[in-house]
Amino acid sequence: MTVITETLEPFVLAGTAAQENEAIRAYRLLGGRKIMKRTVRDSLDAHDVIVKGIPAKSLLYLVEGVRVLSTGDVLNKAIGISIRTLQRRKTDARQKVLSTEQSSRAWRFAEIIGQATDIMGSQEAAEAWILEPAIGLNNRKPIDLLASAAGAEAVENYLTRLEFGVYT
Repeated sequence: MTVITETLEPFVLAGTAAQENEAIRAYRLLGGRKIMKRTVRDSLDAHDVIVKGIPAKSLLYLVEGVRVLSTGDVLNKAIGISIRTLQRRKTDARQKVLSTEQSSRAWRFAEIIGQATDIMGSQEAAEAWILEPAIGLNNRKPIDLLASAAGAEAVENYLTRLEFGVYT
């Protein structure tokens, strides 16, 4: 039993470190401590923030930082909120928080765009990639799959395959 535990331990630790990096990257894309007024160190901290609701101001910060979100219906596909609704919330964004569903989708989008940026080499390339049909996603656009947890997971899995050189 000890041999199995010792053999698996590096893989478990590596997975945990990767998840923490994804959480921190998403946290930064959503404005970090400056906007959220809390520290996120790992995925459990992220869970707590999501359940309480991410400040609407964080979504505004994300839209400013990820230009593709302000084009067409990309924001609606990614987060489930239209640009028009977000613009209406701008005036009272300081006090409002997103629903748990919207918070979860915003966080997941931030994780995905962060992962894609690392793999593609730049945020511009990642933003272009998310709008193009991908062979490994049955020629579907990654942005079109973000409306559901299963679709977002498929996009994350595809990004992981790309990272390791498995394109289909």
